[in-house]
Amino acid sequence: MQIVLALIIGALFGFVLDRIGATNPTVLIRMLSLRSLGLMKAILLAIGVGSILMFGGQMVGLVDVGHMSVKTAYVGVFVGGLLLGAGWALSGFCPGTGVCAAATGRKDALFFILGGLLGAAAYMITYPSVKATGMLDAIAGGKVTLGSVPGAKYDGLMAMPGDVLGIVLGLIFVAVAFAVPEAPGGDAVPAPAE
Repeated sequence: MQIVLALIIGALFGFVLDRIGATNPTVLIRMLSLRSLGLMKAILLAIGVGSILMFGGQMVGLVDVGHMSVKTAYVGVFVGGLLLGAGWALSGFCPGTGVCAAATGRKDALFFILGGLLGAAAYMITYPSVKATGMLDAIAGGKVTLGSVPGAKYDGLMAMPGDVLGIVLGLIFVAVAFAVPEAPGGDAVPAPAE
């Protein structure tokens, strides 16, 4: 049943990504170049609402903190993030939107996915060399969060409780989503791909 539910949620998520224009490289590149911020507004709103619901749910006992997974912090994560961002800016796809775009029939998305798989294979082959550089050594104590969450096994970097901090940050994301203009400088906003 979990697999069926995951497939249904994934299909609905992909449908929403397509409807808001996230499978169109032109829309993504216009967002990354800060010319059309409609997609950015949608992303900020989704992160903000999700954060408020998740951390609020933790506070009232609806969300089990035991299901939280915090990845170890190391320099390689930041280097990988920069590489991901550069690839996103060059191709107009991130991993999720690339798969969704391929599902809509975009051939360029298939090449993007192939490139991602080749990149993953190259990383696997060079992993021992990358590990030897020290980029995969834990920093800041390894598995840490900004604020500690009651019942979680991760240390917090700040004195504010993590669930309160999560709600505050979620509210900030929602506020920014509403405050950011759709098209800075009056640029026309392109319609999502059909």
